[in-house]
Amino acid sequence: MSLDQLQDDWTRLGAEDPLWAVYVAPGTKGGKWDVEAFFALGRREVDGVFAELARLGLAPGRRRALDFGCGVGRLSQALAEHVDEVVGVDISPTMLEKARELDRSGGRCRFVLNEAGDLGILGSGSVDVVYSSLVLQHLPPELARGYLEEFARVLAPGGVAAFQVASRPTRSLKGLVFRLAPWPLLRWAQRRLLGYPAPMRMSRMTSRDVETTLQGTGARLVAAVDDDSYGGHWHYTRYIVVAPGGTPPERQGRASSQVSASRETPARPGDPAGPAA
Repeated sequence: MSLDQLQDDWTRLGAEDPLWAVYVAPGTKGGKWDVEAFFALGRREVDGVFAELARLGLAPGRRRALDFGCGVGRLSQALAEHVDEVVGVDISPTMLEKARELDRSGGRCRFVLNEAGDLGILGSGSVDVVYSSLVLQHLPPELARGYLEEFARVLAPGGVAAFQVASRPTRSLKGLVFRLAPWPLLRWAQRRLLGYPAPMRMSRMTSRDVETTLQGTGARLVAAVDDDSYGGHWHYTRYIVVAPGGTPPERQGRASSQVSASRETPARPGDPAGPAA
């Protein structure tokens, strides 16, 4: 899949059903997401992650955060309650248009189109927090790894990247399909059988993938927290990475998914593709 194809797909999703495409949940397709509930969900998620950082003894700066794959700004606005400035980047012009329309951050969020396979729009060491949720899984693995290297580059000394991705399919029948079926077949099924405005690719990223990708960047993985609160046919993991220059703790063991899954959520996405961003 090329960047052009990726942009075409997410531009179509942003034009036809942006909130559902960002967070697939039962009963929300076709513009049925309640906007207040949608953004409240983002605030709960981000508040929980910052509480987790504090528990790990991590205290990144609060000057600037990057929301990678910001979509309509669900998490950007939540991040703006914790930092001075949020730069939300996305490949979809239609998503960014909706993000600006829904923005209630009082100017603390800036939404930027990024059509490149890197984060050259940001200087090295210019961001205190990199945040991304349910985005990297929709990219071809080699592209996702490249962006992960870019997360490490743009982080300020002692900065933190927290990103959540699909880490493995479930053992359900549909999880097995995602594990074994080729992408062209899945793409066809999502469009023709499930009625998606555009397909959503799903790829996994494991702890080993993260650690291997970060080799040579100076950044290191300090925690991997399972969170299956999104449901669907994938298991999800939030990875926490620290840039050199701070005082990162020793690597934490994998936390129980029950801890994260107990956070209040309005609905569990049951769509086979899982949530999008």
